[in-house]
Amino acid sequence: MIRRALELSSTAIILVHNHPSGDPTPSRADIEMTKTIMESGRPLGIAVHDHIIVGKKGFASMKGLQLI
Repeated sequence: MIRRALELSSTAIILVHNHPSGDPTPSRADIEMTKTIMESGRPLGIAVHDHIIVGKKGFASMKGLQLI
């Protein structure tokens, strides 16, 4: 993701993925991976504005949930 952001000269990204289970609640792995991506992008000037998870029951915004 960071490589693609660099290819596009992006300064910020929004991550989005789905949970096939239908429950959009972020898992511990979702949170850890998001933090890893944020740490990887920071020294390169790429910010992560949000990570949105989509499920059958709606969606969850990690920023809205104050997880990032």
